Amino acid sequence: MLPVGPLMIEHRLIEKMLERVSIIVEGIEQEHSVNPVLIDTIVDFIRMYADRTHHGKEEDILFRDLSTRDLTADERRIMAELVEEHKTGRRLTAELVVQRERYVSGDNAALEGMAASLRELCAFYPEHIRKEDVGFFIPVMRHFTRQELDAMIAEMWKFDRQMIHEKYRAVVDALAG
Repeated sequence: MLPVGPLMIEHRLIEKMLERVSIIVEGIEQEHSVNPVLIDTIVDFIRMYADRTHHGKEEDILFRDLSTRDLTADERRIMAELVEEHKTGRRLTAELVVQRERYVSGDNAALEGMAASLRELCAFYPEHIRKEDVGFFIPVMRHFTRQELDAMIAEMWKFDRQMIHEKYRAVVDALAG
């Protein structure tokens, strides 16, 4: 298996989540309310799974290793765009959190802001995923030997195993004040 295989599988779960988020947005618009815990769940998924776990493997392993290779100008440009797009996802998620806090504080106008942020996330991620899956992941694998690919996938599995511990250490630290 290529290291991009698990990344592409993760993309499928992100897409499934976005399908559910689209339904949630419809509910917000119809009901003119939302359970803030639902927003917390979406934010947790985006931050921990899509960003920290998935983008973490891309940036901290794949892109790190690619940056040492003789990439074409187009491959370097696309990789830089992908990193910037990851930052866009973080910004959109932060905006969602701000709107959620306003809503919980009693500002019902923030409901539209939450719906807008969720719609933006639902529009943003599919295009980002398509760019990685179709135009980048498979072609750049040619820059690695089989041994390097095997080492990269082993590092990705190790990264995944550590994520649950990172998440819950942060929970404990947050509760400790």
